[in-house]
Amino acid sequence: MILVRAIVRPEKAPKVMKALFEAGFPAVTKMAVFGRGKQRGLKVGNVVYDELPKELLLIAIRDTDKDFVITTIIEAARTDEHGAFGDGKIFVSPIVETYTISNGLKE
Repeated sequence: MILVRAIVRPEKAPKVMKALFEAGFPAVTKMAVFGRGKQRGLKVGNVVYDELPKELLLIAIRDTDKDFVITTIIEAARTDEHGAFGDGKIFVSPIVETYTISNGLKE
């Protein structure tokens, strides 16, 4: 299994969540986060917004679903067909073990 962490614009999170649900991946953990990417924040006039609001989506999936899930996220989160700075980032990591809390079983 793998863990996909997608950091997306807050206004795009509902679209991404809907796309994942419709693609057969309803299990997603979502949380509000703040940060900055390569652009180092946003400058509007004399004001610099060093940390911008984003949404972090966590999706645990089978390795074989990786490419499909990543494509689904990119298509739903991209600003337009070419994308824009600040659209987000996707990180993929292996999951070593999982346990179900209710019964304590290792999956």
